[in-house]
Amino acid sequence: MRNIQLFFWSFIILLIIIIGKLGLIQLFSSDDYASNIYLQTERIAPKRGEIFDRHADPLVLNKTYYKLIANPRSIKNKHEVIAKLNSLLSIGQSTLEAKLLNNRQWVPVAGGLDLSKKRNIEKLKIQGLLFEEEERRFYPESSTSAHLLGFVGKDERASDIGYFGIEGYFNKDLSGLPGLIKTERDVFGKPIFVGVQEVVKGENGRDLYLTIDKTVQILVKKHLKTAVEKYQAESGCAVVLEPYSGAVIAISCLPDYDPENYSKFSADLFINTAVSVSFEPGSIFKPLIMAAALNEKKVKPSTKINETGPVAIGSYTIANWDSKYKGVLTMEDVIKYSSNIGMVKVASRMKKETIQKYLKNYGFGEKTGIDLQGEASGLVKNEKSWYPIDSATVAFGQGIAVTPIQMIRAFASLVNGGWMVKPYTVMEIKSDSQKKLIKSQRIKRVISEKTSRQIKKMLAAAIEHGEVKWKIPKGYTFGGKTGTAQIPVEGHYDPTKTIASFVGFVPLNKPRFIALIALKKPTTSQWGSETAAPVFFDIARELLVYYSMPPDK
Repeated sequence: MRNIQLFFWSFIILLIIIIGKLGLIQLFSSDDYASNIYLQTERIAPKRGEIFDRHADPLVLNKTYYKLIANPRSIKNKHEVIAKLNSLLSIGQSTLEAKLLNNRQWVPVAGGLDLSKKRNIEKLKIQGLLFEEEERRFYPESSTSAHLLGFVGKDERASDIGYFGIEGYFNKDLSGLPGLIKTERDVFGKPIFVGVQEVVKGENGRDLYLTIDKTVQILVKKHLKTAVEKYQAESGCAVVLEPYSGAVIAISCLPDYDPENYSKFSADLFINTAVSVSFEPGSIFKPLIMAAALNEKKVKPSTKINETGPVAIGSYTIANWDSKYKGVLTMEDVIKYSSNIGMVKVASRMKKETIQKYLKNYGFGEKTGIDLQGEASGLVKNEKSWYPIDSATVAFGQGIAVTPIQMIRAFASLVNGGWMVKPYTVMEIKSDSQKKLIKSQRIKRVISEKTSRQIKKMLAAAIEHGEVKWKIPKGYTFGGKTGTAQIPVEGHYDPTKTIASFVGFVPLNKPRFIALIALKKPTTSQWGSETAAPVFFDIARELLVYYSMPPDK
């Protein structure tokens, strides 16, 4: 009896010691004690930031969808259930059979279901089904701004991540920071009341407000799409820019894709050709070299040259685009008639180092720094491989590769008083607690105010007195330049394959906007004057009305 009592009290004392020790561990040492093998951490996904245009009209929103999950063990009459679900989901009977004709627990059946489909399935009152909410990106204008915006896909951990465009460039801002719930649980997975219960608050993604005007974006794509179809072009691209600030008003490239259903499209279509693909610009490059010569005082607007026929540079022969020669031309005539010979003679008055300096100052051969993912830097020959023929050909836009965004930025410096500006698409980043305004940036002066006025007058004359007449609204002074660049194929230029382009601006004195149009391999006509230029004027006429711009003369 005494032994039994001794054992009993020994057991009680031991039990008290164990309980006391566990209490101390639980209350005071749980954060760093081995008991934290029972500490579970759950991630709270933040809300991804949304994207709006400059007027706060939505371009990208988050929309709630539903994922259908099934527990095959709880489903009765499985073949009947499969037939009913297939009539609502249309994902294929064999797919549903593979998911439901087993004895597993909780398998995903279908995702991306809208509220109406969820309600229709709920009306079936099938035991063993439940729904989980999931957020997906919703693009109110569908593919209108696909290349500009990019899309949201999955990374290797199946987490959301932005690809291309703004979604890719600003992925960190848009993603936010996840929150965490730390919960200490027992061996049965239930929370321990006196254990660790900690919530680490996350931060939702930041909203972006763009320089883009949705109305302009829509009309630009409309006219570009019409042109690609009308002129049977392989592709097309249009960029509209504020020349004084560098703010992008619209970017549209075709063919494009649906960012909500990107997986159904070829990956080649994801590339934004406005920033990621370079081309030889052709004659739209001529005003840049002319401005350099004017700025260096190597020519004046009244300076004359005489073109009588093709010219030889070493073993190469250069001719005019139309094989016609007009004799004596002023510098204004050289731009107006787009004379290759005239531009070669202008370039010959400058040292190669001077030409290379201006190419660098215009920003060619390096990225503009635009806030879009995937920008390319183009291609400019280095000094060691630069020969006399290169100074001649670059004068009319051959032997150099530029991106559309590089080209329009450089051209903007001709018409904004001579300043290089940084192109940008996001003007404000806003979170729950703060907002960050992004200001326009002047990088450097490239040409003087005087040179800018001179070249603008030349570009206005090219529109008003050029050989091609376009539908120009009365009372407005436009400036611009056409380009038709042959595409190099296997070491030579194919005259039947061209990039037709046009850069234009309005009004003359203080341009409200500048736009670049480029069509690749148009087949009804290879000339920029007959394909790209009409697109510009179609867009410009609508913008004059949209901006309520008064006549300037």
